[in-house]
Amino acid sequence: MSRNILLVEPNYRNKFPPVALMKFSTYHKRRGDNVVFFKGDIKSFIIERIADKCIAKMSLVDPEINWNSKRDVIIGFIRTKKREYFDKIEISGLSNELLLENWVTYYKDYYWKKWYTQPEEREWDRIMVTTMFTFYFDITVKTINELKDLLKPGGDFQVGGVLASLQPNEIEKATGIKPHIGLSNKPGDLDDGDEQIIDALPLDYSILDEVSYKYEMSNAYYAYTTRGCIRKCPFCAVKIMEPDYQDYISLKERVEEVDRLYGPQRDLLLMDNNVMASKSFDKIIDEIVECGFGAGATYIEPDKLALSIKNLIDGVNDRAYIRKAQELLIEYLDSIKEKEKSYSIYKTFDDLHVLKYETATKPALIDAYNIIKADYEKTLKNRRPRQRKVDFNQGVDARLFTPHMAKQFARIAISPLRIAFDDLKIKEVYIAALRMSVDAGIKNFSNYLLYNFNDKPSELYTRMEINVLLCDELNVNIYSFPMKYHPLYGEHSHDRNYIGKHWNKKYIRAIQAVLNSTKGMIGRGTTFFYKAFGNNESEYLTLLEMPDAMIVYRFFFEWLESKGHPLSTANWCKALDKLDEYEQQIFYDIIHNDDFVNTKERPHYSEHIDCALKFYINLRNEVAEPTGSLYSLKKEFDNTPKDNLQYIKKSGAVPVLKKYKAR
Repeated sequence: MSRNILLVEPNYRNKFPPVALMKFSTYHKRRGDNVVFFKGDIKSFIIERIADKCIAKMSLVDPEINWNSKRDVIIGFIRTKKREYFDKIEISGLSNELLLENWVTYYKDYYWKKWYTQPEEREWDRIMVTTMFTFYFDITVKTINELKDLLKPGGDFQVGGVLASLQPNEIEKATGIKPHIGLSNKPGDLDDGDEQIIDALPLDYSILDEVSYKYEMSNAYYAYTTRGCIRKCPFCAVKIMEPDYQDYISLKERVEEVDRLYGPQRDLLLMDNNVMASKSFDKIIDEIVECGFGAGATYIEPDKLALSIKNLIDGVNDRAYIRKAQELLIEYLDSIKEKEKSYSIYKTFDDLHVLKYETATKPALIDAYNIIKADYEKTLKNRRPRQRKVDFNQGVDARLFTPHMAKQFARIAISPLRIAFDDLKIKEVYIAALRMSVDAGIKNFSNYLLYNFNDKPSELYTRMEINVLLCDELNVNIYSFPMKYHPLYGEHSHDRNYIGKHWNKKYIRAIQAVLNSTKGMIGRGTTFFYKAFGNNESEYLTLLEMPDAMIVYRFFFEWLESKGHPLSTANWCKALDKLDEYEQQIFYDIIHNDDFVNTKERPHYSEHIDCALKFYINLRNEVAEPTGSLYSLKKEFDNTPKDNLQYIKKSGAVPVLKKYKAR
């Protein structure tokens, strides 16, 4: 007997799809179960399911009307109870008006009075929730608790993933659900007597198209070629999630299975935690090449619309491919430049009610595709091959590099090669690994730099500078990604407020302020780097003390000096110069530990301290808000031709900072 299975990823932001849930989907579909995936607001999911029940009842009452075409307004009425939505359902005057109105009203009450939580109304035999980082604890617990009322009596509620494995007791205390720890890599992990190894199953890519959420890292094969790691780093969760090192996991069959069911993917994203520790490393590289990802490999995107329609016809996953086909049809409509043709197609789609996902039906989408198929296929003829990429996304271990391994990496379409540089102590082996890779012909790198752990702020500067200088020396691209450490356990594991023993709130905010303008990474170019982080360690430490707004709007606040404005960078430096040794101690204690969000009135310290502190309070609002005192000046600055901004020609980070000795 088939079961109803609900797979849920909490509504946090993440780049990668829920690989474990994709495997669980494959597992359950092979057992003949009905599987639904959801990521988003749980209340919206509940309302959508109730609306579908309402439409089914209304279709029985009056099958001549396409009630699905009114799905969006039925959802609106159930959600809000507003009359304006009810009127748009257009029940008035129909022969079965009273009965139809009763059903719409019933399902509105069904939601608001929570009748769907009654044991006999519950839909799901098994609910499975994946978890991610510990700082997503609150949203994860909220999701689990909202879902518990949807589980049938005697049903099975499964919680797994990173957070669940690291903090099972905390999850159980907050939800009453005992989580699964680690991987599902043994027979019978879910159902007694089932011999499937869930962790070894191919991924069900179709579920990703069941939701509106778009994962940044899409159009890729997601896989592992190894599991676990030989290191036991204190900041890493792998030792809990994957305690045993698995030397080799076959890749080829998984890639072929994805090609058959979902079409070829462009990139290969491998989530191994330490592939270089594998004795089968050469075999893994050979298999990657066999799968079509050798150096220089290219890819031509398949006809995704034809594939979506085929899957709809074959009944592969209606929930997913209704959404996917509808999105692709709208993309096609938006691409038409001729007005008459665009209007004609728009009218056709409108008549078929496929302009909105909420009203699109499987038969209508198939009809719409058949109407535009010939013209659509013409638009695909000019598709050009695109470079494929292999990405060992978790990074590789600099300490294990050999010239042979570097040459092996160069055999595949690796771009970028990620080498972790989490500690200045591995400086020499890190640089050696880069040199070996460059000698082998690799030119693009993207390296992780952990900070806020046991490191000092100056060590982060040194690691970033090493990468910038190596870019020029070796003529390669190295993108540094500073990654703030968050504890796996303890007081601040459920938020992002942890401060390492050598760091403080101000320094953390300063680093994040710079990274906001660089989209989280530092690339090639010494001029930019020294402007952003300082010409040397002393300037860098001074920049960390700078008000956040002066970091974000660096050029603007320097330009204010030419206007004689009291809030210029130059005046900030002068204010700090006036502090004596005793005043500096008080001042730094304040700015290092205050987030300056609370606008409460501050006590009077001294004339010099009060003068220096005025640079730290709400300057971003003064710049960005139309009512701010600096808003009009910022507009003037933005409209000033860059050739006329003489301050840009100054050498160094912020030359005036040299007058002030950083702590």
